[in-house]
Amino acid sequence: MAFIMRMNWFFKLRWKSYTVAIIAMIADFSIVLIPPLIMGDLVDMINEGTLTRELLNYNVLLLLGIAVTAYAIVLTWVNILFRNAMLAELMMRSKIIRHLILMTPSFFQRNSRGDLMAQATNDIRAVNFAAGFGIMTLVHTVVGCILVITMMIIFVDYRLMLAALIPMPFLALAIRKLGMAMRNRFVDAQRAFGALNDQTLESISGIRVIRSYVQESYDVEAFNKVAEDTMRKNVRVSVIHASFHPVISLLVGLSFSIGLGVGSYMMYLEIITLGQLVKFNIYLGMLIWPMIAFGEFMNVMQRGSASADRINSTLIQQSDVVDAASPVSSVIPDRISFNHMSFRYPGASVDSLSDIEVYIDRGQTLGVVGRTGSGKSTLLKQLLRQYPINRDSVLIGGVSIDQIALNQINEWMGYVPQEYLLLSKSIRDNIRLGKLEATAEEVDHAVRMASLSRDIEQMKDGLGTMIGENGLMLSGGQKQRVGIARALLVDPEILILDDALSAVDARTESAILHNIRNERGGRTTIIATHRLSAVSHADWIIVLDDGRIVEEGTHDQLMFLGGWYMEQYERQQIEASLL
Repeated sequence: MAFIMRMNWFFKLRWKSYTVAIIAMIADFSIVLIPPLIMGDLVDMINEGTLTRELLNYNVLLLLGIAVTAYAIVLTWVNILFRNAMLAELMMRSKIIRHLILMTPSFFQRNSRGDLMAQATNDIRAVNFAAGFGIMTLVHTVVGCILVITMMIIFVDYRLMLAALIPMPFLALAIRKLGMAMRNRFVDAQRAFGALNDQTLESISGIRVIRSYVQESYDVEAFNKVAEDTMRKNVRVSVIHASFHPVISLLVGLSFSIGLGVGSYMMYLEIITLGQLVKFNIYLGMLIWPMIAFGEFMNVMQRGSASADRINSTLIQQSDVVDAASPVSSVIPDRISFNHMSFRYPGASVDSLSDIEVYIDRGQTLGVVGRTGSGKSTLLKQLLRQYPINRDSVLIGGVSIDQIALNQINEWMGYVPQEYLLLSKSIRDNIRLGKLEATAEEVDHAVRMASLSRDIEQMKDGLGTMIGENGLMLSGGQKQRVGIARALLVDPEILILDDALSAVDARTESAILHNIRNERGGRTTIIATHRLSAVSHADWIIVLDDGRIVEEGTHDQLMFLGGWYMEQYERQQIEASLL
């Protein structure tokens, strides 16, 4: 019953429809118990020579009516029950997606993508099966056994019933053992499927690198190892699954043998009639499905319970970053303050940022530069609230950022990351991702600001060009400019460019920055970059090294200092002139 406890929220929500379905199943099973009585009485009438044409016609029509009624009832409960099962799958899938969307990067560091995909596909299907077929087998097992045994006692003989059911305790024991083995093996198989998903994702996403280093055969061999492990574990599940029916058939066959032998002997002693023996054997045959249903119930419920446990283990994980109990409203983002801020990634042993102090007024541009790994991206992520942060270490409008609603912060920010994310849709749809209601004129304006107009004019379908998975049809510079256009379309209060111009040439970079300066008067811009020409116009520039600010000032002030900034800027200028 662990599955029912795990899905208690759903059964409470749909208890009315489940009640109707269960009542219909009970009615269905009750009706189909009538034909054996009719068949037994007919046999006795034939044996005694009392059967007339009228009685025969009446019983035949009665059997036909029972069949039609049973069909209508079955249609009703099947429709209700399996509609609920599909609804459970839909709600669980939506629940997982909503949960994943709210999670922070640390969650995805703890959970592999392959395992999350396995939960969103195979595990949810197992839950669907348990919520539909599992409930059906449960009701058929309980109701079927009770009704059939009751009919045996009332209309045949309780002694014959007890003799025929001698093997049943052994069946229950065998099903319990097989059910526990099924649960353990199914969990192993699902974990292996998650590993297979991980391997597949890595192979597909890294196909260009794999081919460039001629490692196709090695990658195929690595995939085959994971696939074979998955296959072996699924075969072990199939072996257990295949064991249910033979065990049930063996013990049910033994019940039939006992029932036929003892029943024949009781008929010989005239304790029961031939018609009663016929009734008993039909009822015993009807008891086969509840016994098989019991095995299927244990099988399906063990799988559903294991899958529900895996999904629940994901859903109970809470985000590291949540809204304050009473978020501050009416905040004006007129000033951003990093107030002696230090930051350490979860699980890390050293700080990634140390004692950062910098202030940005509304309408200013901040440049963030430094060596690779100096902490530029980490600094920008603090404004996106991707990790927990110390109170009053980052303030917007004089309010600690952890006291501002997450939705409010997201509305202020326009973020263009280093790792551009593009959807397998048209260029227009990718640009409108942050503002779905944007007009054609607004999209065209964002495209011009991102210096993407000429590229789009050369494409056959223009903005309607399908770009493939993650922008497969675009160059690196075009991908970055689509990302920039997407951010500029929403006209954010705070625009964050995290090395978002690295793949464009110097002339295109200059044009984009010129457009941003002209169009974003009175709004804040933060640019992290390796190319120092991209921030030479900034109102303030900080140079990071090992997570600390080692130089800061305007472009002219930093050039006068003669430190890392001046050396790097002059080197880049010389390289640009040579090119």
